Amino acid sequence: MPKEVTQLLQAADNGDSHAADQLLPLVYQELRRLANIRMAREKPGQTLQATALVHEAYLRLLGPETKKNWDGKGHFFAAAAEAMRRILIDRARRKSSRKHGGHLNRVTLTDAGDLQNPTSDDHILALNEALEKLEQLDSVKAELVKLRYFAGLTGAQAAEALGIGISTADKYWAYAKCWLKAEVMQRLNDMK
Repeated sequence: MPKEVTQLLQAADNGDSHAADQLLPLVYQELRRLANIRMAREKPGQTLQATALVHEAYLRLLGPETKKNWDGKGHFFAAAAEAMRRILIDRARRKSSRKHGGHLNRVTLTDAGDLQNPTSDDHILALNEALEKLEQLDSVKAELVKLRYFAGLTGAQAAEALGIGISTADKYWAYAKCWLKAEVMQRLNDMK
C-alpha cells in the first residue's frame, strides 16, 4: 500500500474533502479483498454482497458526519475491520428480531431433520457478545480477533497493524480463539 494512503488519511483528517475521493481508489481493492474473505465465511444464502459491505464500511469510515482521526493505514484498516464487524452484527440483530421473522427457524429440505443447530446469526451475535467481553479483559487480543476474523487479515498483517511481533500475535490468536470458542459455546447454550 503506497505512502500516499497515509498522506490522504491525514489530509481527510484535516478536513480536505477531496482527500476522501482520492483515497477510495487506493484502498478499495484491499477493502474488497477483506470483505470477500469475510463474506466467504457467511452461511449460504447471505443477501449482503462484499461490494455492499465495502461501500457501507467506507461510508461509516469517511462519511461526512464521521469524525476522522487516523494514525496511519494500520489504524484505518483496523477501523475498517471494526466497521465491517458492526455492519454484520447490526444485520444479524435486525434479521433475528421478531419483526423480521427472527423467532422463526428457516428450514430447507437438506436440514429439515436437524432444527437444533443454531443459525449463523446466533453465532454472530454470540461472537459479538463474547468479543465485547474479551475487549474489556484484553483490548489488544480483541482487536487482533477483529482484524483476523472480521477483516480477514493474516497473522503478519494483523501484527503489523497492531504494532506487535508476529510470534506475539500468533500466541494472542491461539489464546483468543480458545477463549472465544468457550464463550460462544456457553452463550449459544444459554440461548436454547
